[in-house]
Amino acid sequence: MSDVVVETSRRTIEQGSKSFATASRLFPHDVRDDAWMLYAWCRHCDDEIDGQVLGHGAVGIDAELATAKLAELRRQTLSAMAGEPQTDPVFQAFQRVVTRHAIPEHEPMDLLHGFQMDVEGRRYETLEDTLEYAWHVAGVVGVMMARVMGVADAPTLRRAQDLGLAFQLTNIARDVIEDAKGGRVYLPGQWLDEAGVPRDQVAAPEHRRAVAATAQRLVLAAEPYYASARWGLPQLGGRSAWAIATARGVYRAIGRQVARIGAEAWDGRPSVNRRGKLALVARGFLIAIWVRTIDSWRTAPLRPELWTRV
Repeated sequence: MSDVVVETSRRTIEQGSKSFATASRLFPHDVRDDAWMLYAWCRHCDDEIDGQVLGHGAVGIDAELATAKLAELRRQTLSAMAGEPQTDPVFQAFQRVVTRHAIPEHEPMDLLHGFQMDVEGRRYETLEDTLEYAWHVAGVVGVMMARVMGVADAPTLRRAQDLGLAFQLTNIARDVIEDAKGGRVYLPGQWLDEAGVPRDQVAAPEHRRAVAATAQRLVLAAEPYYASARWGLPQLGGRSAWAIATARGVYRAIGRQVARIGAEAWDGRPSVNRRGKLALVARGFLIAIWVRTIDSWRTAPLRPELWTRV
């Protein structure tokens, strides 16, 4: 018999994130279903604040409406975590996941705080400021996904955070023009000043090359976080390691594409085509085998200079 909550969550990830949907199919079925359900809640909350449908459409809604929506999301989320009956499939899904994996209350609340930063129109002066935002909207999601995969030890949760941070830096570089048109600028203000880009003109065509150089700088800043995340793979189950290695490869490839194309990157939407994804699935399989055999007995130390919240 089909599980309506899981099926609804599957459709959400397939329409909302083609990059992660490919990798998620590699999980064992129980992890896969829970990953889909957690993603569905994250996607729903993001869409409510952005005024989008499954991540598509123009970014931004009226601040007063967004504030009301955020308050309702907090209420529904706390209700679900308290074990109260839910009628919305998104919150039914979320309730299953947080109950099954004992996800602490502060982690979903941290994600919602990231959306509050958007509602407030927060600006980011330094890379560390941007990374703080990245923690709230992606790093903490990496931690929650790791809990879904059975991770409990702090060092591996730190690696999961680092992967989420790398994903978000990649997303910012990929979506910088679209976000700026919606009034949101996540690039560090200091970097824009150094590039000669007025902070309120990031989307202006005459600044496209300077913005491209700044986005390339952000892609480069993501690299040590991708590198750190690799050392968490040996602590995952075989298929989970394969899925995460694949997702890491897909997002990293998108970032590199943005950096390689430069000023023309935003003429379309940088992505990895089907053939490229299949190649990265195969590469992810080889990486998963390698880290669980050759690298299973060693690890790189956590780098204290990298920004962290975990």
